[in-house]
Amino acid sequence: MAASDQAFPSVWTRPPRRRRDRPALTRDQIVAEAVRLLDEEGLDALTMRRLAARLGAAANALYWHVTNKSELIELVVDEIYGEMRLPDTGDPADWRATVTELAHSAREVILRHPWTSGLLGEVGMAYLGPNLTHLFDRALTLLRSADFPLLAADRALNAVFSFVIGAATVEAATLNKIRQGGLTEDEWLRSARPTLEESAQDHPQMRELYAALAGNEPERTRREQFDYGLQRMLDGIESQLPEHP
Repeated sequence: MAASDQAFPSVWTRPPRRRRDRPALTRDQIVAEAVRLLDEEGLDALTMRRLAARLGAAANALYWHVTNKSELIELVVDEIYGEMRLPDTGDPADWRATVTELAHSAREVILRHPWTSGLLGEVGMAYLGPNLTHLFDRALTLLRSADFPLLAADRALNAVFSFVIGAATVEAATLNKIRQGGLTEDEWLRSARPTLEESAQDHPQMRELYAALAGNEPERTRREQFDYGLQRMLDGIESQLPEHP
């Protein structure tokens, strides 16, 4: 099938190239090094030439496996989805706790690889990679076993992932901005507190809020805020389940 005839051009829909001699690099090596580059320097630093140099190879060695940067992005995004955990459970009644663990795992992955936040928010669930497909299929199986109709299970999972990606994207962007300033989160909060308190002088609710949050451990506060939003979303999803006598 010609690339122009593909309904959805993708690295996953393109037949793999074959050659008699063994390529100097494997796809796994390329993807692993791309993730390391992205973790160290961010999305703007990722170019095929830069990646090839880090691998000690010519750029055409990469193009054997990926035809362009877009295909490389598909590969690294699916690699990141492979880090998300969905624990096994034998009890369908545990679906809510299991989805909670999946959501927190996804948040941790995005915070560990903050460059993913913009990519996941941009492409959503469009990727066809095996890690995402496997993860989503297992999650659908879990919800179906808990008596979710198929379409309801799909909508529930998309809602959860949309919440996770949105919340974690904001969180990752904030943390990245703080790190760019060379500060820890605690240091940034201490330096910003006088300005925050001054800005709230004429706004009593915000003034009271800042006072209530003062002294809280920031990572714990962020995690609790994320979980609060997640649990309220799961409350809504659970309320739509059919009741059984």
